[in-house]
This record gives sequence, structure tokens and C-alpha cells, in this order.
Amino acid sequence: MRGPDDTVQTARRFYKAVEVKAEDNAFTVRLDGRPPKSPGGLALTLPTRGLAELVAGEWAAQAEFIRLAEMPATRLAFTALEKAAPVREGLADEVARFAGSDALCYFADAPASLVARQNAVWGPLLDWAETTLGLSFHRAVGVLHRQQPPETLARVKALAAGLDDFSLIGLVHATALFGSAILALALQRDHLSGLEAYEASSLEERFQEEQWGPDAEAIIRTERRRDESQMLDRWFAALR
Repeated sequence: MRGPDDTVQTARRFYKAVEVKAEDNAFTVRLDGRPPKSPGGLALTLPTRGLAELVAGEWAAQAEFIRLAEMPATRLAFTALEKAAPVREGLADEVARFAGSDALCYFADAPASLVARQNAVWGPLLDWAETTLGLSFHRAVGVLHRQQPPETLARVKALAAGLDDFSLIGLVHATALFGSAILALALQRDHLSGLEAYEASSLEERFQEEQWGPDAEAIIRTERRRDESQMLDRWFAALR
């Protein structure tokens, strides 16, 4: 999911103090007393103090240059401010589309040790989705697509659509990161930590690395995805 700041390059840091100010039942990040603006000109205003402090921490951590590529919570906040409200139904549809081919529903047929690991980790999550969220998924073996029940996909869409803009944007981001609406919902609802959700999503990849060893690109990719997962953990916690 592209955010509104994806084309923004680094800029020299122009401020000294970063603070969070409460106003009108919301919280605004302030740089030397003035709020930074999104590319569309909106003040960086968040619905909870916790989320505002998370975002403010990224601005405070900048050194000589402001590097938005290294400020994932800020970028997600800009996306929520500018893009969520007009396209809420489309965002909920996106989560439901991922649920239609959710990564947790596709089990390997071999080797037995990988299958056992998937059953041990993914099986309880599928059970949780059914008992807690009312989501009944069909399990598949191999990579051939298996249609999921229409009522399950409709329920996923309804769960996503029922969230506030900031939680919805976080859910969409998490769903794409994990390839799984189940994992995204488990993280959003504090059933899993960000690290646990990442490890469940990368189970097969890590299994292959154990057999053959990781390469340099895989290590970088793993670190980035793990960092994103932990940021999303903090994002959802700050919204609760």
C-alpha cells in the first residue's frame, strides 16, 4: 500500500523541540510549536495520545536530515489522514480479498516436519478465528486456490469496515505485510504480538532457511518485515 509521502525525499531537520499537544479531543504533533503537514496539507493530528507520542518519537529521533523512509508510523498516519475516509469500503474489500487466499490456509504436503510446524502454529490461529471472530476458513494442501465461504469473506469485510480510520489503515498494512487477514486481525486485537505474527507469516521461509541457510537479501528483507511488524504492534497498542 503506497502512502501519500512515498515520493518525498530527505530534507534537512528544521526544528529543535518535538511535543504532543491535546486539542479538540485529539492530539497534534508539534515541531517548535507548529504541526508538520501531510503532502495534502493536513496537520499531523492523531486520535490518541499514545499514537501521537509514537509518531512524535520518530520526528524526535531524526538527526541532521528528516528521512521519511525511516518513519513508518508517520507515513501510516499521513495515509490514514489523507486516504482512509474517502475509500473505506475499498480498504475493507482489500482485506477481504486477502482473506480469500489467506496464507494461513495453504498447508504444505511435505516434508512432514514442515507440515507439523504449520499445524502447530497455524491450526490454533484458524481455530481462534472461528471461535472468536466467527470466521470459518477452508484449509488447502498445496498451492492450488481453494474458494473460501462467501459468508466468511463478508464477515472479514464487516470487521474491517467497523474499525476507525487509523485502525483500518493499520489492518490493511498488516494484511499485505503478512499475506494474511487472520494474522492482521490477531495483531489488531492483541491476540498476537507483532513478532509472533511475523514469525507465523514467515514460517515456511524460515524453515527453508534452516535447511539451506539465508542469503544476504533475505536477511535484509527479514529485518525490514520484522521491524514493520513490531511497529504495527505499537501502532495498534497506541490505539487501544
